[in-house]
Amino acid sequence: MNWNKNNNNNNPWGPGGNNPWGSGGQSNNADFEDSIKKAREKFGRFKIGGPRNISILIIVALLIWLATGFYRVEPDEQGIELLFGKWNQTTTEPGLHYFFPTPIGKAMTPKVENVRKINVGYRSASELGFSAGSNNDRNVLEESLMLTGDQNIVDVNFTVLYKIKDAGKFLFKLRNPETTVKDMSESVMREVVGQRDLEFLLTGGRQEVEQVVRSDLQVILDEYESGVLIQSIQLQSVNPPTLVIDAFDEVQRARQDKEKLVNEANSYLNKIVPNARGDAAKLVQEATAYKEQVIKQAEGVAQNFIDVYNSYKDTKYVTRQRIYLETLTEVLEGPNKIILDSTGEGQGVVPYLPLNELNKNKANN
Repeated sequence: MNWNKNNNNNNPWGPGGNNPWGSGGQSNNADFEDSIKKAREKFGRFKIGGPRNISILIIVALLIWLATGFYRVEPDEQGIELLFGKWNQTTTEPGLHYFFPTPIGKAMTPKVENVRKINVGYRSASELGFSAGSNNDRNVLEESLMLTGDQNIVDVNFTVLYKIKDAGKFLFKLRNPETTVKDMSESVMREVVGQRDLEFLLTGGRQEVEQVVRSDLQVILDEYESGVLIQSIQLQSVNPPTLVIDAFDEVQRARQDKEKLVNEANSYLNKIVPNARGDAAKLVQEATAYKEQVIKQAEGVAQNFIDVYNSYKDTKYVTRQRIYLETLTEVLEGPNKIILDSTGEGQGVVPYLPLNELNKNKANN
């Protein structure tokens, strides 16, 4: 529907009523123009393009830019300052510091107290994308198989725990620090294992191997200026290769049987030898006692002969008579004796009086 300006009866807002574009529109436009004019006059007093204002803006912007050079290092961090992208060979301790702002300078604050872990010889379930609790570790044979000092092969899985002791060296001295630590730890482990026998590695040598590998690895990393501190080496498993585990178990059983037999033989030896030594000592002591007895008896007989000889020299007749009587006593001792007269006179037989028999009969009565 079209409305004529002069036809107020056809105006839907009525004659001069609330029509914003009606007869009252001219006054509204004037008010709007006045408002614009006043705003222009008000803001026109401040000239952005003036030299003084531009200087102020530049100074404010410069101060804001310089303020961006402040940075904070947390207690578990180290500060690294880069000047035009190059490390200035210094590290800053925890606290508030200042360095050139971007793009002249740049500050980095890597975490240095976090203990990092590298698995060598196997990959854990978390590394393979499985849940942490699942038992899906995978063995990496090209890393785990090592040659021992007695020409055997052993499957070694271990973990390297390390921290950053110098963030600047860690970030800028090595191209890939984690790969370097992994490769060097594997190399040192192979060297240490190659100097020891398999039996030692499988029994009581785990702790010694861990300590030696940690010490040697730290020395090498310090020579490389890696900025790495080795916390510990943890042997996860030391076993024969899976392909020969049955044969190895058979060898171990044979060794155990051998050790058992050797122990039994040593036990028998320890039992027999002391007994034999005791018997030998007893025989020696008996022989020594018999020797002393014979010597003493011989010395006694010799001394008796000497005494008899000395007595004989002093009193020959008495001594001869005494010896004669003693000899007759020994010879004639005992029953059933017949004495014959050797002179030829008489009957030749001396009557025998059985005094011993008489004594026996008397004793029986």
